Amino acid sequence: MLFLRFSDDRVETFKSQMHEAARQLSGNNISFLIGDVSTADRAFEYFGLKESDVPLLLVLASTGKYLNPTMEPDQLIPWMKQYIYGNLTPYVKSEPIPKVNDQPVKVVVADNIDEIVFNSGKNVLLEFYAPWCGHCRKLAPILEEVAVSLQDDEDVVIAKMDGTANDIPTDFAVEGYPALYFYSSSGGDLLTYDGQRTAKELISFIKKNRGAKAAAVEVTQTDAVEEEVTSSTPSGSIQDEL
Repeated sequence: MLFLRFSDDRVETFKSQMHEAARQLSGNNISFLIGDVSTADRAFEYFGLKESDVPLLLVLASTGKYLNPTMEPDQLIPWMKQYIYGNLTPYVKSEPIPKVNDQPVKVVVADNIDEIVFNSGKNVLLEFYAPWCGHCRKLAPILEEVAVSLQDDEDVVIAKMDGTANDIPTDFAVEGYPALYFYSSSGGDLLTYDGQRTAKELISFIKKNRGAKAAAVEVTQTDAVEEEVTSSTPSGSIQDEL
């Protein structure tokens, strides 16, 4: 999709380049569309785009979104070829990573979701919410209560992410708000929480599905190593050394 201001004096050149791109790249299962930014308000809001990025070329694919902002007409075909060759990095809409994230309920954005959820080695309950969602506002103090109740447990994280301001990874099948997911410290599949939205039920769910505590695993591994060393060392050789 090529978004232009149709008042731009280069609009005919852009259209010519799009038609040529469609001709050259017709065998790659790509549809080519041209739109006036003045009628694309909802699309820009949905994709997190800015009018200052126009002229803007946007590719929507199964592998993600690809953007070429403030482009010139002669960049269109070479950039599209780079997309086809697999040389472009998908665009991810994300709020800025918070400089301070010390509240009981942690803030997750698209750019730090891997760090906090998948790579932290902790048990994470994550809520996807929308600022306009009434059910989300009702759930907010309940999540806060859960987070405060478990704040002394270093292996548990309660977090939230604005699903309207961040791209949601395809790991999560979010169809509405609020949506609650749990990822165990032991890895495995994401779990969807569909139970009652009460602090008691949420805490019970976390305790039931959490992974083993890191400290407990470390002690067990250490004991095993010590046992192996003891059992594999002949008592006679120890006496000889003495």
